[in-house]
Amino acid sequence: MSGHSKWSTIKHKKGAADAKRGKVFTKIIKEIMVAARMGGGAVDANPRLRAAVLAAKAENMPKDNIERAIKKGTGELEGVAYEEMNYEGYGPGGVAVLVDIMTDNRNRAASDIRHIFSRNGGNLGEAGCVAWMFSKKGSIVFNKDKVSEDELMEIALDAGADDVKDEDDQFEVITSLEEFANVKAAFDARELAYEVAEITMVPQTTVRVEDEKLAQQLLRLMDGLEDSDDVQNAYANFDIPDEILDRIA
Repeated sequence: MSGHSKWSTIKHKKGAADAKRGKVFTKIIKEIMVAARMGGGAVDANPRLRAAVLAAKAENMPKDNIERAIKKGTGELEGVAYEEMNYEGYGPGGVAVLVDIMTDNRNRAASDIRHIFSRNGGNLGEAGCVAWMFSKKGSIVFNKDKVSEDELMEIALDAGADDVKDEDDQFEVITSLEEFANVKAAFDARELAYEVAEITMVPQTTVRVEDEKLAQQLLRLMDGLEDSDDVQNAYANFDIPDEILDRIA
């Protein structure tokens, strides 16, 4: 991947997103519950909940599941109380890693994350050590063989997107949080098929990884974090060229 490609797009290229659909549903349900608990169950009046519901619909989550998660969050139905935390650290090669946690057991989560980092050649850092390297943005990714660049650019910029990045065999549309729903709706209205549509943390700079062994270590670290039941999202600022990714994925 080139430019400022994120773990989320690499993950999709590896096929990990499809292989872990059950975990994806669990993570989205937790996010809906917390968003509803903090900001209320009215989707239109709660931006965080609206983004979570959009993510659920993008994964074809049944409407009943979404509504049940909202009711658990607002207390209309009994549900687990989740606590949010963030961990920051460094992977092999000094790569910055940011981890969003949503857990019902703080001690278990801390132990698990520390173990995943140390087992894969990384280490946890102090709060604030890498968060400044990332900005929260909307990201919508298209395969180049499914969309015209001119059409994509026209729709994206007219709808309020910040930028369109050329990422080898993909285009990535970057939006502000406020414009994410509008830009996504504009693509939906034109029936343009995207691969990923999500709120994510975009790194301001990236570390290009051209050593295969280091690339494998980093992917193992990120896979380990994604597999943790307490991890909602994991972000990193590494960049693996397509030719290396194709050999090791």
